[in-house]
Amino acid sequence: MKFITKRIHAFLDYPVAIALIVLPFLLGLGTSNPIALQLSVATGISAFILTLLTDHHLGAFRVVSYKTHLIVDFLVAVVFIVAPFIFSFKGIDAYYYWINGAAVLSVVSMHKPEIT
Repeated sequence: MKFITKRIHAFLDYPVAIALIVLPFLLGLGTSNPIALQLSVATGISAFILTLLTDHHLGAFRVVSYKTHLIVDFLVAVVFIVAPFIFSFKGIDAYYYWINGAAVLSVVSMHKPEIT
């Protein structure tokens, strides 16, 4: 069932980017490995910039295609799912990445293709 449109996705991008920056501090990430906090914050900053640059109605500069944006989202999801194994994240650190990775994969997989 594909129902997430480009417009819906655009509205999700900014709050998700901000959450990736703020939540690690609120949840106390980094107890099993400091990279757990740093990776989320760096990804959040990058996601915010990517959204500003994406060619959708909330993009400020629109130089990155929406298709490229979706590919980056997919790659971030994969990194988030494997990061706990690579960096030995435990507890909340691991769960945070697995849940976020699964959520991003879900959003990307439910993307409704545009009819051109």
